[in-house]
Amino acid sequence: MTERSGVEVRLENLVRRYGTVTALDGLSLTLAPGELVALLGPSGCGKTTALRLLAGLEEANDGRVVIGGKDVTGLPANRRNIGMVFQAYSLFPHMVAWENVAFGLQMRHVGVDERKKRALDMLELVGLGRFANRYASQMSGGQQQRVALARALAIQPQVLLLDEPLSALDAKVRSRLRDEIRRVQLEVGITTLFVTHDQEEALAIADRVGVMQAGKLEQLGPPTLVYSRPATPFVADFVGLTNRMEGTVRRGAVEIRGASIPLVHPDVPDGPAIALVRPEAVALASDGDMQEGPLVGTVIAVAFLGAVSRVTVDLGDTTVLVQVPTSAASQHPAGTRVRLELRPDPVLIQREEAVPAAS
Repeated sequence: MTERSGVEVRLENLVRRYGTVTALDGLSLTLAPGELVALLGPSGCGKTTALRLLAGLEEANDGRVVIGGKDVTGLPANRRNIGMVFQAYSLFPHMVAWENVAFGLQMRHVGVDERKKRALDMLELVGLGRFANRYASQMSGGQQQRVALARALAIQPQVLLLDEPLSALDAKVRSRLRDEIRRVQLEVGITTLFVTHDQEEALAIADRVGVMQAGKLEQLGPPTLVYSRPATPFVADFVGLTNRMEGTVRRGAVEIRGASIPLVHPDVPDGPAIALVRPEAVALASDGDMQEGPLVGTVIAVAFLGAVSRVTVDLGDTTVLVQVPTSAASQHPAGTRVRLELRPDPVLIQREEAVPAAS
């Protein structure tokens, strides 16, 4: 990996309104030089608006955009030195790959020899050197998106913006190209903002993940922290799967069907609550008495996911998702009586008054 050479990017108290709708409500976010930050959230949460304000495609009602120490808030998009990759590849059908990549350089009046050399270098970088003379119609969707990435990087931008660039691709190509984008981003060392609604994508590719709701950042942190220590019930619900299990808070722990689990925030008041329990924090046991008990139930479905499987267990009054190694799941086919064991991982709780509004 080369030493990172990107610039710092700061979004400072950005506000964007569309009529009576507030799309961004005082968003502040700093990207370190060479860092890749993913903004994650449901449709309408403000993540694409933040990207468009950074790009200069829209104007903020309030706040500042600072790139490399320079306030660019009032500058148009073509003076911000930013590379962008969108969901749509937007390649020119009458140009071959290298000509598409060189187009931005042509607009900057770079000489033909230099722009062809740089275009070919960028195609090599994204693994498409041998496709330099192919038209878009002769390439797959994944290859076209790599050309779009090479085109964004060819102008040597200070910042790279990726707006759901993989959502039009099938799952296998998406996974492979996601890793390729990360490799290229690290090699170039460019500061990058990646916008997606796909949690797996964000967790896999980013240095830090920002989870947004209603124009605000709910949490910003490394992927492992956002997943294992969600700051709010909304983050716990949105990032990864979560079992919602009724329980009672007593003295800094929550009692769930006879099991006592510590709380992430142990200072909450006692009383009824919904505990948010990750599927991988639940284990299956088939030894001992399977007749009755608050955590004894029947397997009703087993979903094979490769190395792990997701088992659905019916406890009578509720169902619980359990994620275990496939070797363990295979011992508990549908119809098997099992007993659940809850791992003592600290959990978040949710109470009715804290339920976030549907977005």
